[in-house]
Amino acid sequence: MIYTVTLNPSVDYVVELEQVELGGLNRTSKETKFPGGKGINVSRVLNRLGVGSITLGFAGGFTGRYIDEYLSRENIETDFVWVEEDTRINVKVKSKKETEINARGPKISSEDLEALKNKAAQLSNEDILVLAGSIPSSMPKTTYEDLVKICTENGTGFIVDAEGDLLIKVLPYKPLLIKPNHHELGELFETTISTKEEAIYFGRELLKKGAQNVIVSLAEKGAVFLNNEITYSAEVPAGEVKSSVGAGDSTVAGFLAKYQETRNFAEAFKYGVASGSATAFSIGLCTKEQIDELLPQVKITDFQEGES
Repeated sequence: MIYTVTLNPSVDYVVELEQVELGGLNRTSKETKFPGGKGINVSRVLNRLGVGSITLGFAGGFTGRYIDEYLSRENIETDFVWVEEDTRINVKVKSKKETEINARGPKISSEDLEALKNKAAQLSNEDILVLAGSIPSSMPKTTYEDLVKICTENGTGFIVDAEGDLLIKVLPYKPLLIKPNHHELGELFETTISTKEEAIYFGRELLKKGAQNVIVSLAEKGAVFLNNEITYSAEVPAGEVKSSVGAGDSTVAGFLAKYQETRNFAEAFKYGVASGSATAFSIGLCTKEQIDELLPQVKITDFQEGES
């Protein structure tokens, strides 16, 4: 079974309006709300691809219940640790410019964290845990390390989609997959990455540090996949980017779903790229139909050692 972890989920409240008048009354033209959080996004895309998962993390109050009920309506199983304070609401204002207002989220006690660790301790070597997103300020910075140590002890495979030190510190535990974008990869090595060749060079440095498989996305320039045996380059489909929110999570979900089905890295990478692109070209997360429509446009090629 696949388990996803979202430490600080949210109800994302998206409002659209022609123009924002600061200090005045503004009326929306459209409103939507849905569960937010990178791990939850992975579970929702997996579900649309016919792959089951269980969402873990922390939830509280009426907003936590909203997320739990929303996912249940989509037939996604949840196993949240329930906390005292309300799950946060994030406001996203879409106008001539896009503005986001993200709340801090509830305080997570040491008992709450221990309850989550106990859930992780129940996983086996047949399970995969997806850790995605940031760690709330009320939690120890070592939370990801603590969780992947449990995975290592149980033989549970794990995937990490996080930035900076959160990512670097889990590499010695050999994650199955990591997925930095080119900006995040550049920040890790205090450089700027603008080409696939540069992404591959620094991606290999992450392999040396322990990652088993690496996907680096370079926006419209495509993406690369590499492990210690193979390196692939992908050309992304052409299309209008409407929102980048959830695109990376969709890439992870698409890759994971297809790899579980085929055990083929090239096919999984191709499907992951199509999934990320489908979300980027949409308002909201991708559907299977959108992915399948874009799939023929994703071109995967071997990137030979001599080319790098």
